[in-house]
Amino acid sequence: MNSKTPSCLVGAFRSLRISHTPTTRPLAHPSTSIAIPKIQCAQNVRLFSATASMGGNWLEPNINRKKKMMKGRARVATGGSTKGTTVMWGDYGLRMIDHHRRISAANLKIAEDTIKKRLRGQKYRLYKRVCCNVGVFVSGNEIRMGKGKGSFDHWAARVAVNQIVLELRGMIHEQVARDAFRLAGNKLPGQWEFVKRGEPPIVGITKLDGITLEDLKRPRRKVPAESITPAPPPTDGQRTPLDLP
Repeated sequence: MNSKTPSCLVGAFRSLRISHTPTTRPLAHPSTSIAIPKIQCAQNVRLFSATASMGGNWLEPNINRKKKMMKGRARVATGGSTKGTTVMWGDYGLRMIDHHRRISAANLKIAEDTIKKRLRGQKYRLYKRVCCNVGVFVSGNEIRMGKGKGSFDHWAARVAVNQIVLELRGMIHEQVARDAFRLAGNKLPGQWEFVKRGEPPIVGITKLDGITLEDLKRPRRKVPAESITPAPPPTDGQRTPLDLP
């Protein structure tokens, strides 16, 4: 160090010492030994995650919008299937009764909001039985024929005839649920009906009420000729037309 430096500064520099300070907080009882327990993780258990799933929801799936898809038709149960015609998870349901159609995600969202607005303050759970996984591609107005399929417009769902769309379960009176589904059916295209758990399924347009699916699929039985009784002849002497018994 330069000799011209004042002696007070030299003494101050010499008094400086580099000391290591511990970064951890000292224990209150250093003599007590603390045993850290080891947490055993369960096997084959999915841990909780706060990350939002990328699978999409029932109104907008995680599908590439640039990939064009055909319009298609709704499922027609020609083989005697009763899939989707009964209430499975809830106590009440909303079922379409006229014919199959394609319903947009906007209409289904409006129906869901209508039910939630009617049941505000109630304890319930709403189940969705359809998924808007069909992309609708349209062309603009005054576009010449050809020139491709068009751009993406909205998502939609194919709903078959007599299919359950929404189900409801909770501490709700039947009349309240019936009124909520009535308001939701007015927002959706087509004709809808209110169904309850335990009602018979439907095959096509035939309700299996008192008849089983096996009896419905069974071919027509032959009636022996001996069991058929002919119609009696007329007593007034007039001829009976051939198209009458």
